[in-house]
Amino acid sequence: MLIVMKQKSLLLSLILALAAVTASAADPLPSYSLTSPDGTIVMTVNLEPALSYSIRQGDMTLVEPSPISFDFAGEAPMGAGLVTTGRPETVGGHDQWRDVVRNKHEQVSLSWNEVTLPLRERAGACRRMDLNIRVYDNGVAFRCQLYASERVGHRRLVNENTSFRLPQSASAWVTQQNGGYQGDQEAEFFKRPVTDIDASTLAGLPMLVEIDREHYLAITEAWLDNYPGFYLYGGREQEGSKELVTRLAPLPGEDVAQGVKARFDGRLWTPWRLIMIGSHPGRFIEAELVKGLNPPCAIDDPSWIKPGLSAWDHWWSGEVKMEMPVIKQYIDLASAQGWPYMLVDWQWYGAYNRPDADITRPAPQLDMAELLAYAKSRGVRLWLWLYCSDVNRNNNFEEAFALYERWGIAGVKIDFMNRNDQEMVNWYRRICQAAAEHHLMVDLHGAYRPDGIERTYPNLVTREGVLGEEYSKFSSRIVPWHNVTLAFTRMLAGPMDYTPGGFLNVTPQQFRQQSPTLVMNTRAAELSKFVIYDSPFTTVCDHPDHYAGEPGADFLRLVPTVWDDTRFVGGYPGEYVALAKRSGRQWFVGVMNNEQQRTLTIDTSFLPAGSYTLEYWADGKQANTQPTQVEHRTIGYSTAKAKPLRLKLANGGGYVAIFTPLADGTK
Repeated sequence: MLIVMKQKSLLLSLILALAAVTASAADPLPSYSLTSPDGTIVMTVNLEPALSYSIRQGDMTLVEPSPISFDFAGEAPMGAGLVTTGRPETVGGHDQWRDVVRNKHEQVSLSWNEVTLPLRERAGACRRMDLNIRVYDNGVAFRCQLYASERVGHRRLVNENTSFRLPQSASAWVTQQNGGYQGDQEAEFFKRPVTDIDASTLAGLPMLVEIDREHYLAITEAWLDNYPGFYLYGGREQEGSKELVTRLAPLPGEDVAQGVKARFDGRLWTPWRLIMIGSHPGRFIEAELVKGLNPPCAIDDPSWIKPGLSAWDHWWSGEVKMEMPVIKQYIDLASAQGWPYMLVDWQWYGAYNRPDADITRPAPQLDMAELLAYAKSRGVRLWLWLYCSDVNRNNNFEEAFALYERWGIAGVKIDFMNRNDQEMVNWYRRICQAAAEHHLMVDLHGAYRPDGIERTYPNLVTREGVLGEEYSKFSSRIVPWHNVTLAFTRMLAGPMDYTPGGFLNVTPQQFRQQSPTLVMNTRAAELSKFVIYDSPFTTVCDHPDHYAGEPGADFLRLVPTVWDDTRFVGGYPGEYVALAKRSGRQWFVGVMNNEQQRTLTIDTSFLPAGSYTLEYWADGKQANTQPTQVEHRTIGYSTAKAKPLRLKLANGGGYVAIFTPLADGTK
């Protein structure tokens, strides 16, 4: 009897112990916090009453509890009633790589803490979702994994309701997508109180946010794959906060509000929702988080990818005709300047965007074999412009890309996509993959803003999605404050095909729309764009005649398009920006000013100790009224005796310099 009782007691103990373990594994976590490696940034996830997150830096809450939920066609909303299905494990992550293209740094090193929360609804359909979180010392990123439903066929995502609840006192630099979801993502970034962002706003990315003059955020996305791009609109105001809510680009033909945004029949990751965090917006320019959240290079041998400057036979620079002598004139410009490329623009294959357009047959007046031979004799390779519908017709880009490889074409510029829905996002990837198979670089014009895919496919060397220099042709929107602001806003997402190089520089009072095109800043400011703006493939916009013998044309023979290191030196959005970038042992400095004349001191502590030659191109004494005037000098510079550079910048002015170390360490 005693033995039986002991056996029953042991069995009861085992049952109770098993029940305790099972309950422990299944107990819902009401909240979970993840801290950055340096302990300064904390992201907290709450499951009650519904899924939300908040972000704190030190004692300051940067993002108030903000909901995350999803709406699906034919299903109940998903975001409430979630519980964890296991005990999540925090892991430390580290990634170090050599950047193939070197947009900002040759070597990149990132560290973070990461956790994945496996979630399931406690009732109803018991649908699953995973929340993946990374916290860096300079930002937070999170994404969700969605699963197939129990029904056979596609699951249809209608809305992602990820929100960002910011203090009502915050301001943001907002770019309004006036063209809607079919727009070209080319607009100014205006600083506005976040309380002015309402339901009618369709704000593009990145969004730079000023909490106060010591706390800044930059909201954008990374690793956009099989999913639509997102925008932000103004939601509720409550408890001292303003809610900004996600809007997804709809699939073609679908309703903007309740139409389908994504279809999937297996697992689907949303893109990373990235919030960069810093004490100054200039530090975001140095950051590598967008690329770092993407997979490593998918090209086995990317050594053929060679960034550089390019001449460009575009309508912008004058009455350019698609004729053999004209193209050769631009090839000659590239050769004389030492640029590796020349871009043959629209109509090289005749009329475009029509059913009979053929991107494998040059227009009758062009002899492609002769052009290719001429370019080769001048040490120049050609790029070709393509209209997106002509590229996609019957998937003929496979045949065309193979032909271009046989011709020896260096890359393709594809234009007028003007969408970032799920179908277009996937098309971008197909284009990058197909181009890589045929050793072609890619420039996407009329494109949505970058998401870091250039780490995975470094042959995508630049893209537009920016209100760039071409607008000087037909508007008065390319003003100095806008040019300065781009460095702190649009450029945070990645490379931008701004197409700098306008040498017909005038004051705002002198500016008018004409052909050839005028540019509303000084010559030195125009040169600074080549240092400040990120674009490994940079097309130089002006006519060959406008560079001949002109001050600053010599700088365009020297400036690279890729960099081994990037340092923010000074500035503020809309006021001025100063960057220092290293190429090999040389350091280049670029400074760009807004409309207000100013005197600056530029710290040169980025220089290693030693002696240098300092060659600079600065605003001339009369640059306020004669913007083409440039002061060009070469002097000695020693860090042992150095003082900060003292610069006098004209209205819309600028400055560029090259520090070259002396081999023997002497002046």
